[in-house]
Amino acid sequence: MMSLMSAARLGIGLAAVGRPAYITTHRTADLGTSRAPEELEARAHALLDVAYDAGIRYVDVARSYGRAEEFCAHWLAARGHTDVEVGSKWGYRYVGDWDLTASVHEVKDHSSAAFREQWPQTRALLGDHLGRYLVHSATLDTGVLADAALHRELATLRDAGARVGISTSGPQQADAIRTALDVEVGGAPLFTAFQVTWNPLEPSAGPALADAAGRGAQVVVKEVVANGRLAPGGDDGSAGVRRVAAVAAEAGIGVDQLAVAVALAQPWTWRVLSGAVVPEHLASHVAAAGLDLDPAVVAAALDGTAEDPWAYWAARSARPWT
Repeated sequence: MMSLMSAARLGIGLAAVGRPAYITTHRTADLGTSRAPEELEARAHALLDVAYDAGIRYVDVARSYGRAEEFCAHWLAARGHTDVEVGSKWGYRYVGDWDLTASVHEVKDHSSAAFREQWPQTRALLGDHLGRYLVHSATLDTGVLADAALHRELATLRDAGARVGISTSGPQQADAIRTALDVEVGGAPLFTAFQVTWNPLEPSAGPALADAAGRGAQVVVKEVVANGRLAPGGDDGSAGVRRVAAVAAEAGIGVDQLAVAVALAQPWTWRVLSGAVVPEHLASHVAAAGLDLDPAVVAAALDGTAEDPWAYWAARSARPWT
């Protein structure tokens, strides 16, 4: 039987159930086509209940995840749990209007005005459960990592006890991480929380994440199953996916379980997010947290599986919202 302690290294992300459309595979099979807000909220609450019962105490949401912050806040109020930490993010707005066929689902805005608008909204919903607040998909091109005036505003959150950080995306994640690590306000680091895409197909940020952890930052791994490519039924025929699947089969575990367990085996990992939308997938990830993989299996899962980061992210950007 798996201990609650091992599952505590997982978090649950609500990106895929906080809004009707997302870029993961098999959403129609998992969710059907009727995705009214009340239906997705009920699903989110059911997942959160399963997660809590398994020992998970970290929830990831964002302003752009539709109504994920609201769903989480309602669940916390209904259950009365006081031991759950929530991390949220600002810098994107959800504009899909709950329409599966919307041409645009979210827009990016890393301005001070966006921060001043979104922070009070998040704080009002999540209150003292909010342990960390991240710049959503911070990249070098938006200027958010060089905006000293904004950094001073973010430092007020840090000084009040929240952990401030960034999430990253794109082929230059490592550059964003290292740039953020060097930002100081008042003689102290500003960004000490990082939520980063890392998996056997896209491990390029690993050395930078080791640097971050070595400097006292906490690292959350997202997209560990590569938006469904490393989930059961997600085989897209690519060499990397097939290699990971072969290693998983030889180890006698699911490909998603291998991806989760390999991420947890990295010494710089604080939490690994499950983006499950059905309890069965979440249960698989919880079971993976209890695995003690042989180091040779971990090495095999990372041997010859990495894709070129630019190709990986180009393919991810081309995925449809379903």
